[in-house]
Amino acid sequence: MTPRAGTGCDRCWRRLTRPEWLFGAILRLTLVWLVLAASHSNGLAHEVTPTIADFEIVDGQMEMQLRLNAEAFVAGIDLDGMMNTDTAEQAQDYDSLRALGPDELRPMVQLFAEDWVQTFSVIANGAVPLQVGEIEIPEPGDITLPRSTGIQLIGPVTPGARGLKIGWPKGSGGVVLRQNGVDQPYTGYLQGGETTPTIPLAGGLAQTPREAFADYIPVGYTHILPKGLDHILFVLGLFFFSTRLRPLIWQVSAFTVAHTITLALGAMGWVHINPTIVEPLIAGSIVFIAVENIFARKLHSWRTLVIFGFGLLHGLGFASVLGEFGLPDAQFLPALLGFNVGVELGQLTVIGVAYGLLGFWFWGHPKYRGRVAIPASFTIALIGGYWCVERVLL
Repeated sequence: MTPRAGTGCDRCWRRLTRPEWLFGAILRLTLVWLVLAASHSNGLAHEVTPTIADFEIVDGQMEMQLRLNAEAFVAGIDLDGMMNTDTAEQAQDYDSLRALGPDELRPMVQLFAEDWVQTFSVIANGAVPLQVGEIEIPEPGDITLPRSTGIQLIGPVTPGARGLKIGWPKGSGGVVLRQNGVDQPYTGYLQGGETTPTIPLAGGLAQTPREAFADYIPVGYTHILPKGLDHILFVLGLFFFSTRLRPLIWQVSAFTVAHTITLALGAMGWVHINPTIVEPLIAGSIVFIAVENIFARKLHSWRTLVIFGFGLLHGLGFASVLGEFGLPDAQFLPALLGFNVGVELGQLTVIGVAYGLLGFWFWGHPKYRGRVAIPASFTIALIGGYWCVERVLL
């Protein structure tokens, strides 16, 4: 609603919204950000994924099985704080390595691993000398998806040791550590250069429900901000549909309920669809929502149902990311809830920022739809269309 004439708020409103340059400036900044962000989202293969490290003590020997993005390590990319390999100086080297077959890549991975393991710290009544064991490299497959290479590390543990500490090498990005073969196993997440607390070899350092819940909130949040540009654009598509709060609440609620359902089903392993199918459909959902913003002025019940269906797709995308981290068996539900809360907080942040930059100032203005919502939706549709083609054909 436009403020009443003559009030101080009204004078402020006129100063803020009458100048044509203000509409243009904010709109141009928004569109430039969308285009630049899209240019740095060049396929899922470039997203930095955490390493998964499963370890246990067998007959006095530590065995650790790593699942990692070997191409990023071999290319020499510093993964600490890195979200997307496109921003690294070695991006072209990474892309070249990603296309290699197992036989071509294995000698490079072996050479890297033998040097890298020297920076890997495991202390159990003294240093545990680690050696590189088997290396398993899958075929290249779809190079628009990350390839997970297996590297085995083995080393003798000092007799009588009751606990160990693991130091994750600096520059190696994030790692999910999971203890196997014991009751109440340790599960933790480290960044490069960090060290675990002392982990009892017999178990007993399992996360509490509260710790698991808290640890997985940032995992869900960072999947939206800054990593989830496709999810960000979908939420913005919902935001630009109407200048009224009620349609926004209905749309976001339908999306939230739907992706929560498939996130839970996917995390429990009851539903799984290949990401090469899900990701183009997610891009298509962005196009649909943005195009309808241009032509529709009223929220119909069928749009809410369509958004619910798209939410099911996005939930499968969330589940695939959560699968990269894994969920602690003992605290499955708290960790799942924490991840979902993080996702919701990320979505609310997107809506809050959009409202702060545009909605608060312009939602009640008659030129908002023509000057802001439609151009922004058109740009979102173009980006979604490009991603759809890229994920299907390129």
